[in-house]
Amino acid sequence: MSDLQQSGEEVRGAPLGIWSGEDYDRPQWYALYTNVRHEKKVVDLLARRDVNCYLPLYRSVRRWQERRKEIDRPLFPGYVFIRIAFRDRLQVLTVPGAVHIVNFNGKPAPVAEFEVETLRQGLSCSTSVEPHPYLKVGKQVRVCRGPFAGMQGILIRRKDLYRLVLSVDLIMRSVSVEIDEADVEPAH
Repeated sequence: MSDLQQSGEEVRGAPLGIWSGEDYDRPQWYALYTNVRHEKKVVDLLARRDVNCYLPLYRSVRRWQERRKEIDRPLFPGYVFIRIAFRDRLQVLTVPGAVHIVNFNGKPAPVAEFEVETLRQGLSCSTSVEPHPYLKVGKQVRVCRGPFAGMQGILIRRKDLYRLVLSVDLIMRSVSVEIDEADVEPAH
């Protein structure tokens, strides 16, 4: 073990010496936070270092004056998925544009292999994918389209359907309406 690992010092936001054994040596998927708009460059540099990485992309149409152009954009701006053994993290963190491996309470947070593979398979089959604001059941959202546009409520899930609980505070009553999650956005 190196002196740096024994001391427990941090390297660009990733504490050293916090893991040992099997998890430390076993390759897992992690989310790598990058400088915004540097995702493709980071992936290119990681590929040159033979690091297994994945950047989910979606196709977007951009208009400049009278031109239209389709471009591939990151589905999750600022993030690249990497598959490494945590002991090899310096190979990733020294790449220009890489900021840190996503962690919780100082411990690296692996991404489930199932999630990455499902995302890969889904994106390879799907033609209409685009980013959507993160919505969490139980949080306040605003309806942006449809007959309830402009109203705010709480997003709930019942079976496989999303529902919105709308409240009329003056009379202290609420109603629940079925809603497409694409028609709501986080309330500000």
